[in-house]
Amino acid sequence: MTNPTDPTRPTRSPRRTILVLLLAGIATVVVGVLVLMLSLSHRSAPAPTASPSGSSPADVRVFDRPAGWDPFRPSYHVTPPAHWMNDPQRPIFVDGLWHLYYLYNADYPTGNGTEWYHATSDDLVHWKNEGVAIEKYRNGLGDILTGSAVVDAAGTAGFGPGAVIAVVTQQDDGVQRQSVFGSTDGGYTFQPAPSNPVMENPGVVDWRDPKIIRDEASGRWVMVLAEGRRLGFYTSPDLLSWTYVSDFSSETLGLLECPDLFEMVDPDTGRRTWVLAASADGSDGGRIEGRSTGLAYWTGTWDGTRFAADDADPQWLDDGADFYAAVTWDDPTRSETDRLTERHALGWINNWAYARDLPTRDWQGGALSVTRSITLTEVDGRLRLRSRPVDALRTLEGDAESASAHVIAPGAIAPLALQPSSPAYRMRVSFERPDTGELRLRLGDSGADAVTVGYDADRGAAFIVREDSVAARFPEVYRAPQTDPSPPAADASARSGGADAEIVTMDILVDASSVEVFLGDGSSLTSAMYPVGSPRVTTEATGAAVRITALALSPMALAITD
Repeated sequence: MTNPTDPTRPTRSPRRTILVLLLAGIATVVVGVLVLMLSLSHRSAPAPTASPSGSSPADVRVFDRPAGWDPFRPSYHVTPPAHWMNDPQRPIFVDGLWHLYYLYNADYPTGNGTEWYHATSDDLVHWKNEGVAIEKYRNGLGDILTGSAVVDAAGTAGFGPGAVIAVVTQQDDGVQRQSVFGSTDGGYTFQPAPSNPVMENPGVVDWRDPKIIRDEASGRWVMVLAEGRRLGFYTSPDLLSWTYVSDFSSETLGLLECPDLFEMVDPDTGRRTWVLAASADGSDGGRIEGRSTGLAYWTGTWDGTRFAADDADPQWLDDGADFYAAVTWDDPTRSETDRLTERHALGWINNWAYARDLPTRDWQGGALSVTRSITLTEVDGRLRLRSRPVDALRTLEGDAESASAHVIAPGAIAPLALQPSSPAYRMRVSFERPDTGELRLRLGDSGADAVTVGYDADRGAAFIVREDSVAARFPEVYRAPQTDPSPPAADASARSGGADAEIVTMDILVDASSVEVFLGDGSSLTSAMYPVGSPRVTTEATGAAVRITALALSPMALAITD
């Protein structure tokens, strides 16, 4: 740029100056007329609304699945467009967007090693895949396993105030260590800390999945680490140097992975509790209450260094076979009170017993569940977590069909009064709990690979049965009914217009390769499924007739952008 005070700059004659001003004036008038014409032309139609990254406005919802998609690829559950995926990492909120990471292996099945794949959303429902954020095999310490990301507001880790810090497990030649990666662009790309690994393996096989929380009262960070059949607790002033402070053990659940630690409040009673959670992989020899895998949790106290459980036996966040490696998080934009009374959660819809043997083509490894709202309530004196789909999931629903009240006679198998038009739909059904027997909803054609969602009136619990499967070879233990082994007491407030009949409500989310069932009492069941054929639904009542009081079915729109 030329300096305006430069004496060598050429000067203009007065006549040339007048001509320039005249031309400039004419140009201004022309531009003004064009702007006015454009303005008037746009008044007759509303201006388009920009869609934030990861979101999809309701008026452009797409319900038709893309041509050429794998028939089992979900419409509204997160998957990558290709290759392998598994554990989700707890989402963080940065610059108006949620940032979710999940493990990904582009070299599957011929090459090993996972890295962090990145997805963003503005509502925890619509997700945009952004590509790899932390690459494997880049710093000489192996691939990238599970960990957690935090926003380092004070810049304690040396990447600057507000940097996104990921504390992750790296594995090299079977040895697991903890490393730190920092991002200064809002979580899109990461660089390794010079001091990696920040935690050297003490000589054990399983030493992974660090979950980090901030202890503001003590001005330090807290880590929970999965260490085989125990969970270790560590503290740090800067996310780089860590000190062991205590541990918590469970000998009945098998291998523990992907731990979590958070505080919650029951909004009805005001009771506060800390929750310690971990995914239990029973294939390592652990079994409890008839199950072998899932997200177990304990309520109790946390004094900043040690967790004490209220009860040695855990509870379970989901009663299906396929809700694993789950994460929970709160919303930093909400008030402190709201952050303690409600959290979000999502998990991996898969199971290590058959994770590598699924019939998908374009990608492998299952999918992530929908985002759930998690609350705390007291049931028979014991604090319990309840879950339901987040309200924003309604933005994916198309026009709902509904059916009037009707009775399902015992013994007969008949088509459901409403039938889905695609493999992605939401079905809400309410019915009077019969005195005995079961209500069964069979999802899929009558042949193999259909899945039955049902309710056992004698036990007061929902269940899922996969039975025979041709497309996916589930082990026998995972074809048995999946159910709540100790269902909560019936909700006495759920009555039909003051009548004696108890009303049971089931909210059933079906996608191309999964089903998630939510009950009004806060329980849930999640199962992978790979049905072949049309998405038809049939009904059956056993033992006694079942009166359906309400039935609604909605198609679900696509929610994943690659």
